[in-house]
Amino acid sequence: MFIEQPAIYLRWLYPRALWRMDRHQKAVYLTFDDGPIPEATPFILDILREQGIKATFFMVGDNVRKYPQLFQQVKAEGHRVGNHTHNHIGALNKTYHEYCYNVEHANAYIKSPLFRPPHGWMRPVHYFFLRRRYTIVMWDLVTRDYSKWLTAEGVVDNVKRYARNGSIITFHDSLKSIDKLRVALPQCITWLREQGYEFRVF
Repeated sequence: MFIEQPAIYLRWLYPRALWRMDRHQKAVYLTFDDGPIPEATPFILDILREQGIKATFFMVGDNVRKYPQLFQQVKAEGHRVGNHTHNHIGALNKTYHEYCYNVEHANAYIKSPLFRPPHGWMRPVHYFFLRRRYTIVMWDLVTRDYSKWLTAEGVVDNVKRYARNGSIITFHDSLKSIDKLRVALPQCITWLREQGYEFRVF
């Protein structure tokens, strides 16, 4: 687990990845990892629809396989989708072939040029292969909405403290996050709008 804004050395490790968009534009990019799941994704879609916001959902391929109608709903409502591996696997103990096969397996369902590695990390051999096939999207602000040590108010505080021009902001449509997001997501959107931020997708 890394802190809310990734260390400089991580940005150097994956230099062609997207960490932050144009720092001269008053805009942020909302992203949601780990779905789609029926316990979380519909609520997030409802909030985004009410607010007129488009976001990017980095999806687990096996969840897309299990919930194809929810996957299609995300796309039908105008959101972007990205690949988050087929089984949300970490890269530490996976060979080049195991990891990249898992990503390609997911993409058979997701069919996206965007990829985000689970836990925000992969081995260099994975990165050098995947960057040729995908735009790798990391983050400028991870809200830590998944943390059992953080409250909904803490998630909002992280957004208020770390959001800046061009921030790629990571939330999660997951069981670990949804109770906090029911409170935090509307508040975060309201605060970002009050600060003058526009919401964009890649």
